[in-house]
Amino acid sequence: MTSPQSILQKVFGYDAFHGSQADIIDHVVAGGDALVLMPTGGGKSVCYQIPALLRRGTAVVVSPLIALMQDQVDALLELGVRAAFLNSSLDAAAARAVTRRLLAGELDLVYVAPERLVTDSFLGLLEKLAAGHGLALFAIDEAHCVSQWGHDFRPEYIQLSILHERFPQVPRIALTATADAVTRAEIVTKLGLDDARQFVSSFDRPNIRYRVVAKDAPRAQLELFLSEHAGESGIVYCLSRRKVDETAAWLRSQGVEALAYHAGMDAETRRTHQSRFVREDGVVMVATIAFGMGIDKPDVRFVAHLDLPKSLEGYYQETGRAGRDGEPAQAWLAYGLADVVLLKSWIEKSAASAEQKRVESIKLEAMLGYCEAARCRRVILLEYFGEHSSPCGNCDTCLEPPQTWDATTAAQMLFSAALRTGQRFGAGQLIDILCGKATDKVRQYGHERLPTFGVGSEHDEPTWRGVVRQLVALGLLRPDPESYGALKLTDEARPVLRGEIRLELRLERPKPGKKAKARRRTRSIGSAAVASSERVEPGDARLFEALRSMRKSLAETGGIPPYVIFHDATLREIARLKPRDEEELGQVSGIGVAKLARYGGAVLQALRENL
Repeated sequence: MTSPQSILQKVFGYDAFHGSQADIIDHVVAGGDALVLMPTGGGKSVCYQIPALLRRGTAVVVSPLIALMQDQVDALLELGVRAAFLNSSLDAAAARAVTRRLLAGELDLVYVAPERLVTDSFLGLLEKLAAGHGLALFAIDEAHCVSQWGHDFRPEYIQLSILHERFPQVPRIALTATADAVTRAEIVTKLGLDDARQFVSSFDRPNIRYRVVAKDAPRAQLELFLSEHAGESGIVYCLSRRKVDETAAWLRSQGVEALAYHAGMDAETRRTHQSRFVREDGVVMVATIAFGMGIDKPDVRFVAHLDLPKSLEGYYQETGRAGRDGEPAQAWLAYGLADVVLLKSWIEKSAASAEQKRVESIKLEAMLGYCEAARCRRVILLEYFGEHSSPCGNCDTCLEPPQTWDATTAAQMLFSAALRTGQRFGAGQLIDILCGKATDKVRQYGHERLPTFGVGSEHDEPTWRGVVRQLVALGLLRPDPESYGALKLTDEARPVLRGEIRLELRLERPKPGKKAKARRRTRSIGSAAVASSERVEPGDARLFEALRSMRKSLAETGGIPPYVIFHDATLREIARLKPRDEEELGQVSGIGVAKLARYGGAVLQALRENL
């Protein structure tokens, strides 16, 4: 009997399973249900693809996005696996052809959208398949879409419990890279997975470096960050469609190959932009959260957020699109108090139930706490998913530990200024009062005559803004979205105001001067220029680039993304080992039998021409 290990080697070209992959596969092959929580890039697809090749019949994979189906099928076809998809991108004739192949037992896997799967016609098709060549398993990808609390909620996912009701003997495997305790419980309940075995891998993505900065001059800050990633692929997330369009246009004016993506664009433009991002190197996608869930591109080197995400769950999912290939990547976030006010306003003004608003507010507070923390970012992020860890050494707070200071008196000054102005003003007005700035607005309300006017002039404006943000994060101040962000004291602030509690806050770092910024930009651009080959020995760098050029040519000819042919890691190993024939090339990680037969000659030819 064929074993999972032999399929892993012959089809996928790898020698060993990672983490719990082998246990998951054995469990599903034996007919058991499974709930798999595994980080992006952790190898979730293999957990149902290998059982699909080992069990009798066809595996039905429920996938929420057309682009994701296309990428998965392209990759499987390259591996020699019989796969197809059924979705709205196919015309009637093409859909009938796939259906005929399905009923004839000519497909190992078929991908389908949840909307199509729950129709009577498709369920009838599954009945025929079950009675004929058989159903191997049901794989429910992106299972967190069942959660009504999440931003990826898809109502059709709730109906997927019908699979177990109609086909109780067919094993189901639900998979997601994003699920806190609440979402996990929803998946189990709504999909009827109470008896399923749960496999929870570490949520840690050690190759991603996390960094959070306070908004000062957002575009300049983004430009400085992007200078570290010249010529690399990445994603920039913004909250609004208008900001997406404006940021993409501005980046293009700065010489960056930037594209926009949001739900307000026509479908054809979105498809074109997504295709370019997936198939070309060095494209930066500026997008709302409408973009990303179906992206399987492994060489995304950075994810930047120009606005505060709504939750740590969303943030983790979005940053997880970087570094899927295991190579170093960065997650960069710039946020300000205005972001908090805006998101709180959205929550309050939404048509959601009181309970959903409460849950969304708790999630936002956790996100805010992450941003303002003085301890390891990764520890906080993993704690949110119920995982304990040690400081990572690969985030801003680990690499440049923030200083703290006794901010009790400063907080008391700020609370006093808020109270003396009737808790009717936002951070800007209160900071002007404390710094002794007699602006027009300060004089308009007579605030220059308050006892608190100028009492905080020893601290500069960035320091005070840091104090405000941290007091909001600690729940001592609450921006009122109904009053344009007016800061109000909470009950928890009273003990601090009375001097009963000492308050330790993070000290804001001084901003670098223009010369320091220029030096950092020059140094960063120089290092980024060789980012794609810097992990190759100097003598092999030219060979690695030649192999990438060969791959690009093959991808263009085949009409598929370059990474579907070979990942960069595979090309690096080829450049290092310099195989002399197909037998030696077949030993390289990531090259299975089908890829060796299809591309072996081209690889060996490229090696001969460049050695």
